Amino acid sequence: MMRNDAVVRAFSRGLPAANINLSSDGRSLYSYNLKIAEKTLGGIVVADFTSPGGRFVSMTTSKHVGLAKRVADTVMLPELFESIFVKMPF
Repeated sequence: MMRNDAVVRAFSRGLPAANINLSSDGRSLYSYNLKIAEKTLGGIVVADFTSPGGRFVSMTTSKHVGLAKRVADTVMLPELFESIFVKMPF
């Protein structure tokens, strides 16, 4: 099974990868079924789904977000991230 850090590295390179609860299609990164990051022309954008970010989901998702932050160019509040990358059909 692929380790979480390997899934995040693959995502940062635009490659699909997955394990039991973290996955990437090469463009988006998902913790379970929650989109936590998006690869854009401007770089990698991560939603801060952690307690300090104001929207705690689970310890596992917080760990996934922490790994994604290591490769992020931008970290934003979950509400803003969702309004841009989840609700917009592109």
